[in-house]
Parts: sequence; structure tokens; C-alpha cells
Amino acid sequence: MPPKFDPNAIHIVYLRCTGGEVGATASLAPKIGPLGLSPKKVGDDIAKGTQDWKGLRITVQLTIQNRQAKVSVVPSASSLVIKALKEPPRDRKKVKNIKHNGNISLEQVIDIAKTMRPRSLARKLEGTVKEILGTCQSVGCTVEGQPPHDVIDKINEGEIEIEDSE
Repeated sequence: MPPKFDPNAIHIVYLRCTGGEVGATASLAPKIGPLGLSPKKVGDDIAKGTQDWKGLRITVQLTIQNRQAKVSVVPSASSLVIKALKEPPRDRKKVKNIKHNGNISLEQVIDIAKTMRPRSLARKLEGTVKEILGTCQSVGCTVEGQPPHDVIDKINEGEIEIEDSE
């Protein structure tokens, strides 16, 4: 027999959803139903907590304690880069295969790298900045008017210095 469910224990559930939208309760129900929560209510909480990420696919962390769900956003590198491009929110049902051809500054890339630092596998901030530049390349945007790979090459050659401020 499985152990009895302890309502005071803290449960953490990760979900991928579209920001600012109420996801399908059918996908929520199997994950949070056994914890004694209403999928509809949690779906509304997620939609409320992800308003500033409207239209972007993001990971949401639900911390569940005493049958109360607390929503926190765990942004990925690509969603941070797309948010830094400051594009208008799009309706994902109507607009498909969008090209993100904006331009961001190196300071914005370093800020994103500092946000992603705890989850990065790099030893130094410089390595994390290169990871974010690789994400910029796959998203399709430029960094200070030049392709992200050129910026990576400049960091490797030592032309651009990234200070590790910890």
C-alpha cells in the first residue's frame, strides 16, 4: 500500500505553459488532482501569475503546501531573450513560426546570464554569457548589430571582457 498523503508536506510541480493563458485543465488534473487541488482554480492562478510573459512558453513552478498552490515562473534562456527583444505580445493561435529578428545589447545579455547563473553549468559568468549568446543565435536575433557567434569569437579572443562580479 502506498504511504498516506501528508497535506503539510511541501510538493513541487513543474509545468510548461503559455504565459497569460489558462492552460487545458485536462493536462493539469493528473498532476495536481491527487494533491487535492482544483485544476480550474490552479489554472486561473497560473494565468494570473504569468501575465508579464504573455504569449511565451515558460516553465511554471507550483509549490503546494496545505492544499494551497503558489505560482512562480522559472524562465528559460530563450524566453528571457525573447522578452528582452520587447516584441508586442502575439496570439499563438493565429501567428505561427514567428522570426525574432530584433537586436539586444551586450548588457542585456549579461543581465540574462546573471539571472540564469544558478542553473548554468558554466564555471564562470563568461561561460554563461556564451550560453545565452548561443540561445540568441538559435532565437535569431542579433547582439549589438552583429551575429551572436561573432560576439562569442570576440569573447574567446579576449576582445570583450566579462567581469565576474560575485
